[in-house]
This record gives sequence, structure tokens and C-alpha cells, in this order.
Amino acid sequence: MFVILTYDVNSKRDSKIMKTCRKYLTHEQKSVFEGVITKAKLDSLKKELKKLVNPNEDSVCIYEFESLRYTAKEKIGVNNYDDNIL
Repeated sequence: MFVILTYDVNSKRDSKIMKTCRKYLTHEQKSVFEGVITKAKLDSLKKELKKLVNPNEDSVCIYEFESLRYTAKEKIGVNNYDDNIL
């Protein structure tokens, strides 16, 4: 499946959330990640995030797409997150 993950968290937890998301997905923008991921890995990601997130202060939103067939992506402007390219 294809996933888009966004988050808005307290700055104290920002780097830990970012590092966790980078293990599973591609960093697209400051608090946006995307990528193809298995259900098992997505479950692992969610489990790790639940340990880090304060539900009274933070927000993580995960959009799941079963297929890329009906999706399109258009970028306008600078892409500052090419650091994930090997």
C-alpha cells in the first residue's frame, strides 16, 4: 500500500518522530513522509509512534491508499529533501 504521513508534534519530540518515520518512509517535506509500505511494517511504525506521541499535544495523520492507480503527484517549487537518495 501507499502511505502519506503528516505530523504536528511538540518540538521536544520532533527529531524522534522524524527518525522513526525515516526508517519506514521517504521524507518529502518538513513533517511529511510518503512511500510504499507493507501492512506489517505500517503496524510497526504505528506502534513506535504511539510510544513517542503525546496524544494531548501531538498529532499524526496517516493516509492509506490500497493502490497508486488513482493517485497523482505534482510538485511545485523546491524539493529540499533529496537527502534520502543513495
